[in-house]
Amino acid sequence: MLFSLNQFWSVSGQMRGTGETGMKIGAPKEVAPGENRVAMTPDSAGLLHKLGHECLIEAGAGAAAGFTDAAYEAAGVKVVKTAAALWKDADVVAKVRQPTDAEAKKLREGQTLISFFYPAQNEKLLEAAKAQGATAIAMDMVPRISRAQKMDALSSMANIAGYRAVIEAGNNFGRFFTGQVTAAGKVPPAKVLVIGAGVAGLAAIGTAVSLGAIVYAFDVRPEVAEQIESMGAEFVFLEFEAAQDGAATGGYAAPSSPEFREKQLAKFRELAPEIDIVITTALIPGRPAPKLWLADMVAAMKRGSVVVDLAAERGGNCDLTVPDEKVVSDNGVTIIGYTDFPSRMAAQASTLYSNNIRHMLTDLTPKKDGVIHHNMEDDVIRGATVTHGGAVTWPPPPPKVQAIAAAKPKEKPKELTPEERRSRELTLFRRQTRSQVGLLAVGTALLLLVGAFAPSSFMSHFIVFALACFVGFQVIWNVSHSLHTPLMAITNAISGIIVLGALLQIGSGNWLVVILAAVSVLIASINIVGGFLVTRRMLAMFQKS
Repeated sequence: MLFSLNQFWSVSGQMRGTGETGMKIGAPKEVAPGENRVAMTPDSAGLLHKLGHECLIEAGAGAAAGFTDAAYEAAGVKVVKTAAALWKDADVVAKVRQPTDAEAKKLREGQTLISFFYPAQNEKLLEAAKAQGATAIAMDMVPRISRAQKMDALSSMANIAGYRAVIEAGNNFGRFFTGQVTAAGKVPPAKVLVIGAGVAGLAAIGTAVSLGAIVYAFDVRPEVAEQIESMGAEFVFLEFEAAQDGAATGGYAAPSSPEFREKQLAKFRELAPEIDIVITTALIPGRPAPKLWLADMVAAMKRGSVVVDLAAERGGNCDLTVPDEKVVSDNGVTIIGYTDFPSRMAAQASTLYSNNIRHMLTDLTPKKDGVIHHNMEDDVIRGATVTHGGAVTWPPPPPKVQAIAAAKPKEKPKELTPEERRSRELTLFRRQTRSQVGLLAVGTALLLLVGAFAPSSFMSHFIVFALACFVGFQVIWNVSHSLHTPLMAITNAISGIIVLGALLQIGSGNWLVVILAAVSVLIASINIVGGFLVTRRMLAMFQKS
């Protein structure tokens, strides 16, 4: 009986090793030169354990990102000495970069690969994964819908790239971002132009604005104008008669018409002499990066200006961009074409990317029992899967929900003729006059009614109160709002009522009334004068030098 039980547990352990439960998730060391990121962190591994999975890591895979092998072991991760052993043992391989030809040959039937893949540019890699019978999930193909935001690795990496682009620009720019007035002289604020207001563009806008720069931004999608302006930047509008909406299904920009492109380039040529820093982020899925900042625009920029091209890996938005290099033009403009911005912040990038991977595996493990269920009916899983079951499943069907709805054309307000404008003003004046006369008539009638029955002492106080309310409110309320906020205008109007009423009562024969009136005048005056002074200082803080 004891032998039988031992046999049972042995068989159970073998079943777990076959992948029915407790799938092995492995993350190898990235082999691309200069790549410091890793697809699994100790924290994400701990959460994968809760899904019922076993985690493997190649020795030294996280060292460049600041994660030691000891940290992984403390988190319950098995450290594997070689990449070959990891690829052989893992049921699911999680990577950052797309696999090399050598890595693709290590794939086996039934194995799942999760990584950046770029299927539109890697047909050979698609065929290799298909031939090996492996399932390939491309993190760059996660559809941009609300439910999939937690898995959107492109967005998480673009967010880092946008931030880092501003930091690199500042490192190569010879002045402050913010304007300053010092004893040694005045420093004007830097002018930054961000081309493309996607995730990277918005991150760049936020960083540049927070550093005090004057930021301009352009995008072919008019619906993002509100997002840009809400972050403190100015949206660059084009005077273009034909409707141009660059929003495409999936939240990416669509190609522009030739006419729109010419207007766009003309606007950039107009801005080039004034701009200190240009950050380009424009990409179109499956196509080379569009050329938006041409050589003549670089030539028109001031010496010491900087161009950061975040599209360098896809050919660049700038004519002078050299991928992975920093070059200086003949007129002293620095063009930065680095393609590893996220890798330059490896710890943060690895943390975000490993969370994207973990969320993907959460959807692939719906019962949290360590069993991968590849549901091709799920929009997110289907959209990201490029090979499955020995077949190429890319391109996926279009997402059912647009990430950004197309902007509805705004109706232009009808321009009134001089006669119509005059008629409207006359009608408004008559309406206001009737309203004021009616209020005065009702107020007079009420005052006469009260006076017919109330004693004379009450009426004297009542008239003082009415005059204080009317005169005090009118005097303070009509002060320009540039000197105080609307909320402060209300409090100051109330203080004005108190001051006027107290002044009328300060000549009273009763010593108690005189004291109370004097205190009221003092306190209300402090509120009014102090409010003006505080508001003046607050307004001065927001004035640009």
